[in-house]
Parts: sequence; structure tokens; C-alpha cells
Amino acid sequence: MSLLSIGTVAFDNIETPVGKVERVIGGACTYISIAASYFTKDLMISSIVGGDFPDTELKYLQKRGINLDGLEVIKEGKSFFWGGKYHDNMNKRDTLFTELNVLDDFNPKLPASYKTAKYLMLGNLTPDIQMKVIKQMKKQPKLITLDTMNFWMDIAMPSLKKVLKKVDVLTINDEEARQLSEEYSLVKAAAKIFKMGPKYLIIKKGEHGAMVFHKDKIFFAPALPLTLVKDPTGAGDTFAGGFMGYLASVNKVNWEAIKTATIYGSVMASFCVEDFSINRLKTLKKGEITKRVKEFERMVKFKM
Repeated sequence: MSLLSIGTVAFDNIETPVGKVERVIGGACTYISIAASYFTKDLMISSIVGGDFPDTELKYLQKRGINLDGLEVIKEGKSFFWGGKYHDNMNKRDTLFTELNVLDDFNPKLPASYKTAKYLMLGNLTPDIQMKVIKQMKKQPKLITLDTMNFWMDIAMPSLKKVLKKVDVLTINDEEARQLSEEYSLVKAAAKIFKMGPKYLIIKKGEHGAMVFHKDKIFFAPALPLTLVKDPTGAGDTFAGGFMGYLASVNKVNWEAIKTATIYGSVMASFCVEDFSINRLKTLKKGEITKRVKEFERMVKFKM
């Protein structure tokens, strides 16, 4: 089934305790679409880049089956550019700079073929842009998932709450869930957030995995213990890509499918952090994904 992703296609400068890279490929839409491409090929992205973005990388995305008709290229402009430095524990980072560049004028206009997508992934952009995309859809998608962050909660909470009324799944981290709900208990937080609109809530907890809430049900997906983590920058977006890509591939939206999709999202994220930028995703094989899913299964399976 068709999957449309909205977000950034960008450059990153990244420094972690194990290394430093400059002007590498990043952006939410990049990670989401590449991760999803391992499950489905009917993919579309809506984003914006400058003339400085490499043609070779755009051709790679197309090779992965990603439709770029909705990618606006401003030849005379510069692409979104972000720089960050991670602390020793990799759980926290400092933003060193953010250059919006062409993203500052991003006003997505969906091609006709995009407007009937069955699955919609709204990456971490302004709530106003996310709403503009929803309003352009000709048919109600089977599933709308939204990612957001504390920054939008700080400066655009009224707009964010309007968008939340339109989505099925919200993905945020534990700090953001507490800020949005004003509840410390994540169970209480989920109950409050459900009243805002989403039917499913995924709370990402970094190296401690992810929790999924739906009505009175809770599912926990652990993070796979890894020997080495090089770069956690795109982990959350890669999770979203694996999650949405799996659901689009099976074309099912129910509690069991959501739980399985969460595992696949966690698996994809575990590969992403093994190298800087999208490097590990580029070398990934389907067999490796299957093998790691089985590792997750063995890790949580037990007998009564």
C-alpha cells in the first residue's frame, strides 16, 4: 500500500563519543523513506532541498523506489543544515546550530498522485505544515502517524492540539509525553493524550525501547543491546519508517499489527545507530532484518 512521508531532507554535522562527521546526509524524511523501502516500494516524499543537495543521493532514493515528485528543489537555495554533539551516554545531545535555509519557506503542495496515499507519516515539522498536508488529502488515509517534539509544545501548542485531533498514532519520547499531558505517570499521560485524538501512542525511550498504548492495552518493545552505537541521530525516524513500512506492506491496522510493526521499527532503528548518517541503512540486507527480528523474539520469549 502507498506510503507518503513528510519531513526534512537535509545535511547534518554530528559528533559523538566515537567520532565526528560533517555535512552528511540526514533529515527525517530521508531516514523514514529509506527504512520503509525495505518493506514496500510504493513510497512518496514531500520535502524541500537546495541546489547543493547531491544528485547522487536523490538518485539513490529513487533507486529505493521512492517517488520524488513532491520534493521541491530550489536551485539557488541551500538545504536545511543541522549540527549536534552527543554526551557520553548518547541519550542527550546539544544542538550546535540549525540553519533552516530553504526549509524556512517550505509550503508543501502535494502532487495529485500523493493525495490518495493510504498511509501518511507526518515527520517532525511545524504543526501548521502537518495540518496543510492533511487538508490536501483527497481521501482519509487508512492510518496517519505524527511525530512531534517539545519545541512545538513550547511555541505552538494550540496548533499542535488541532493536528492531534486528526491523527491515529502519535510518536514522542517520554519527556514529551509528560510535557504534553502534564502527567508524570506514562499510563496517566497516555489516557490524557488519547482524549486529544490519537488512538495509539508510542513513547520512545531510547536505549530502553518503546512503549505502545491503545485503550487499556500496553505493549513494550525492548531495544536490542548493541556492542557499539556510533550515531543515534536518525534512530527515531528510522523507527517510524520501519513501523509505517511494515503496516503498509501488510495493509492491516489493528493491535496485533501495531505491536509487530513496533518490533520492526525497533529492528530498523537498531541498524541505523550502528554507523553515522544513513550509511548502515544503505548496506542493509533483508536477511539481516529477518535475523534480527528473531533475536528480538528470543529476547522477550518465555514460558509460564
